[in-house]
Amino acid sequence: MMHSTGKETIAVAMSGGVDSSVAAALLVSEGFAVIGVTMKLWHSSIDGSFDNRCCSVESVEAARRVARRLGIDHIVLNVSEEFHRMVVSDFVDQYSRGLTPNPCVVCNARIKFGELHRRLLALGVDHVATGHYARIDVDGASGRKLLFRPRDRSKDQTYVLYRLTQSQLARTMFPLGGMTKPEVRAVARSMQLETAENPESQDVCFVPQGRYRDFLIHERPELGAPGPIISPDGTIIGEHTGTAMYTVGQRRGLGQLQSKHDGPMYVIEIRPESNTIVAGPREYLYSTEFRAEQVNFIPFDVLEDEMEAQVQIRYKSAPAKALLTPAADGNVRVKFASPQRAITPGQSGVFYSGDMLLGGGIIASST
Repeated sequence: MMHSTGKETIAVAMSGGVDSSVAAALLVSEGFAVIGVTMKLWHSSIDGSFDNRCCSVESVEAARRVARRLGIDHIVLNVSEEFHRMVVSDFVDQYSRGLTPNPCVVCNARIKFGELHRRLLALGVDHVATGHYARIDVDGASGRKLLFRPRDRSKDQTYVLYRLTQSQLARTMFPLGGMTKPEVRAVARSMQLETAENPESQDVCFVPQGRYRDFLIHERPELGAPGPIISPDGTIIGEHTGTAMYTVGQRRGLGQLQSKHDGPMYVIEIRPESNTIVAGPREYLYSTEFRAEQVNFIPFDVLEDEMEAQVQIRYKSAPAKALLTPAADGNVRVKFASPQRAITPGQSGVFYSGDMLLGGGIIASST
């Protein structure tokens, strides 16, 4: 149990990076009782030597040193078993089904704001803070927590937070939501935090150096099995090197087909049941509609009527105007005002009204 100080106790998820370091520093300066927490997520690898960069020995020690400089306690929580079961296995399963998942969406909902919250609340923590760039507010009429894009739109992370529940948001703090990245680094420098110049994290944290194919084949060897590439009319036009190498909209890896056709070819569908890739010209990539499953809304529980929204179909894509229509099965039909390129099953479609995050769901199919 945490010792009572008469102050609210805030646990800060510290990765050893600059954002979480500054989040902790800001809360300390505001007078909260702060504790630093680093999660041990992943420790296996393709070749036995890989240690997840966001919870490597070096990053854990960096977080511990920052905590010491701030005068706060620091603990390490091992959630590697839960992370593998809830995030990594799901990631591999989705690829096995021909989908292209975003594991950060799952990790946030199930681990960072799920398992971590559960453990810390049991220790007597009042709130959990992270270095995410997002803003939380309250609807004065309903009392519901609302989630908004941050001041620094270039660092916006709301796309991967759309599955958070009201209970998770109620005990969450995002201290960086009103800051820009340069301002965050300036605070870190002014406080002489060693993480001030740390580089941005990239790629999926448990895949070493972006080696997706190697990782997926290590976890599920059949994903590396070669198979046919067919045209939209079913004609075999080539051979692929394993479905793990492909995602809808991809052109890389199809160069051998270009000389046989009038222009570049793109992946337009993955059929895992027959280990087949469907490839076609660019025009086949465009569609105006998709079905969203596993939908979560933040300002309200259920979409009861049609509503207009701006919809993002990838983490960094521009939002596009669309109409959301509720379905009887709890899913949502999303129809865009204009065709969108490479609406990819397995990715998330995330709904906005201006800067406010409405919710989102997993893209199941497109037409």
